[in-house]
Amino acid sequence: LYRRGECTLGVMPLYHTMGVRSLLAMALIDGRFVCVPKFDCAAAFQSIEQERVTNLYLVPTLYHDMLAWREKNGADISSVTKLGFAGAPMPDGLLKRLTETFKPELFVNHYGSSEVYTFAIDQDATRKAGSAGRAGINTRLRVVPLTAEGPDTLAAPGEEGQIICDLEGDESFEGYWNRPDADAKSIRAGWYFTGDTGYIDADGDLFVTGRMDDMIISGGENISPVDIESVLSLHPSVDEVAVAGLRDERWGQKVVAFVKLHGAVSAEALNEYCRNSDLLNFKRPREYVFVREIPKSPVGKILRRKLVAGEYDVVAAPAATEPGDTKP
Repeated sequence: LYRRGECTLGVMPLYHTMGVRSLLAMALIDGRFVCVPKFDCAAAFQSIEQERVTNLYLVPTLYHDMLAWREKNGADISSVTKLGFAGAPMPDGLLKRLTETFKPELFVNHYGSSEVYTFAIDQDATRKAGSAGRAGINTRLRVVPLTAEGPDTLAAPGEEGQIICDLEGDESFEGYWNRPDADAKSIRAGWYFTGDTGYIDADGDLFVTGRMDDMIISGGENISPVDIESVLSLHPSVDEVAVAGLRDERWGQKVVAFVKLHGAVSAEALNEYCRNSDLLNFKRPREYVFVREIPKSPVGKILRRKLVAGEYDVVAAPAATEPGDTKP
């Protein structure tokens, strides 16, 4: 997949598994690793142009930021032929925009962690939107019910559960340093309980839907934010979206969509858009909050806890200029 002399843009910090593995990969194939010490879209595109970067390996939010910057400023990306992402599921809208912009010959969805670098990999992310593919080399994966205490009871095909990984694999960790409490929670009968939610479809492909901590329980139903975000991300007026569950006396939690816009659309239009999509009715947001920015960590992961805590800047909702009833 990667040839001698490839060049990767080093955006992810080297304390992060994505950063250090990118560096090692380039060393192994006699390639080049162009380090950007602090992520900045202008500096990233300058490096891509000057160094003829061929590979990008980023979290989805950084791809989003780069696309937004390039739409305003332009940049030569003709050298980039391979894209990879990890760290979080990629919304369908962003996947579509990246494919149209870069037209990559290789587009990899890499699902892993610091504890076990590769859980699963899909070498054609556009083949089946959202698919993380199959287990990596010398890796075994399972999806067990959300309430499972051990590794032996499997979730049915299509049933959302917790993703677990056999620790006999070559890339597996042995445990947390001086953290027996964390070991007891995550390591059970030789399997690593990731805390990630997902399901395996009828073809055997894995789909990662989020974190157990992010799961919304509304009216007795388990709701993954990722499903809702993927639908709303396809709306032409939505720039970014993050979904969280807020406390509600009737429902326990209500589904709230926090939306950053780049066009004019009302909450009513977005609600109608969701009604006319394939999103199940109980997953439809009960409230839309328009925000200036979606809060993120230094490596670009959405910080839902800040949304739940109210740590965001609200902007006025514009009047609708479109019906918002196009199916994704």
